Amino acid sequence: MAEKNKKQNVPVKRNRSLAVPLLITSLLSLGVSYYVYRLINTPPKMPKVNLEEYWGPYPMKSNPDKSIRSYSVEFSEVMVNELRNLLLHRRPFQPPLEDTGFTYGFNSNFLTRVLDYWQNKYNFVDRQNFLNKYDQYVTNIQGLDIHFVHVRPNVELDVDIVPLLLLHGWPGSFREFYELIPELAYKPGNDFAVEVIIPSLPGFGFSQAPARPGMGPLEMAVVMRNLMEHIGHEKYYIQGGDFGHGIGSIMATLFPDKVLGFHTNMPVVGHPMGTIYTLIGSIFPSLIVEPEIKDRIYPLTKHISFLLEETGYMHLHATKPDTVGIALTDSPAGLAAYILEKFSTWADPNNRNASDGNLLSNYMLTHLLDNVMVYWASNSITTSIRLYAEAFSKKQLAYGMDMIPTSTPTWGIKFKHEIFTQPDIVLKLKYKNYLHTTVVDGGGHFASFESPKILAKDVLQAIITFREFWGVK
Repeated sequence: MAEKNKKQNVPVKRNRSLAVPLLITSLLSLGVSYYVYRLINTPPKMPKVNLEEYWGPYPMKSNPDKSIRSYSVEFSEVMVNELRNLLLHRRPFQPPLEDTGFTYGFNSNFLTRVLDYWQNKYNFVDRQNFLNKYDQYVTNIQGLDIHFVHVRPNVELDVDIVPLLLLHGWPGSFREFYELIPELAYKPGNDFAVEVIIPSLPGFGFSQAPARPGMGPLEMAVVMRNLMEHIGHEKYYIQGGDFGHGIGSIMATLFPDKVLGFHTNMPVVGHPMGTIYTLIGSIFPSLIVEPEIKDRIYPLTKHISFLLEETGYMHLHATKPDTVGIALTDSPAGLAAYILEKFSTWADPNNRNASDGNLLSNYMLTHLLDNVMVYWASNSITTSIRLYAEAFSKKQLAYGMDMIPTSTPTWGIKFKHEIFTQPDIVLKLKYKNYLHTTVVDGGGHFASFESPKILAKDVLQAIITFREFWGVK
């Protein structure tokens, strides 16, 4: 009987011997999980910024001209003749593979049509006058001459004037917003009118490029803040996409006392929890993503595959910008192909299947070449793509700006074919007053170029909501 009891007790001892390690393992797992959760949810400290950091060439001028000076775009006869000569004497291109459309890049057969049009039918005098239809200025900010378009409304005295800073990205320019400007004009019955300020980012278009490394999106945000103050605006609204989104978001975070509202047509944040939410959504989508944008995020493998295919340029820009910049600076054909290919694929990935990239379905060729001309006339392609190298530098990434919450009221519009889409639950990790999302069943990355009426209507509605947020009736 004693032997029997002894055998019955053995399993009990074994269970007890496992209980302690299991308890310790569970506690350690909980502790590690909590630590990781805290780690990825604890925002970094707000970076200290130098509002007077000098970016111009040395030696510094003892008494620099900081006046606001009138500016006009000029397509000089010498520049136009040189451009036409380069287009005329270009080398023959290799023909595209059969039935490849734009899947191998810009289709060389269609590029020949584009370049012939540029050489023989693009009216340089008329387009110069078109680009000068709105008042433009240059002023010195932190050692750099910054170019901007300034459109003031002509309205009654009892209407509030609200300043709106429009920020472009790459490969865009101030030209993107020309169709948007009249759509933002004063509408009878509104109690406000929009004053539009459209700068060329440093190193883009007719804004001077920094003379030394280190000017990333945060430093550009400081320049834009100082520009608005120099123009005379202490408080204002911001709209942006692409790099304009990133810079506008940083301004809304760093300067909430200046930015009354932030409207973005590329609402994305690089928060670590965003990745976790996105992965959870691939299993339980109803918990994470709004039904109307589910197919823009899932299946995840499809969208990751697209990003891998379409972001090779980004790696090149972030690592060797000057090498590709030299090639594009020397060849108008290369510059046009490099820029316009983005206007095709980023408008709709399906455009890659068309031999003309469906470019002429979304835009007028003259308008597309206006934007290319901004880069060619200003010789700014190299300095523009350097921004990628600065944006992905250790210094810039260490700021962790996407993890720092902002209280500035924010509004997003999500076009169907935007390169990257995130659900609102992710956006609210950063934007604590994320007020609204507009979902558009169409359109792509270049919203102001493709869909100016839709974008303008949304911006005006956002401003109305921002004013209500601040108690302005």
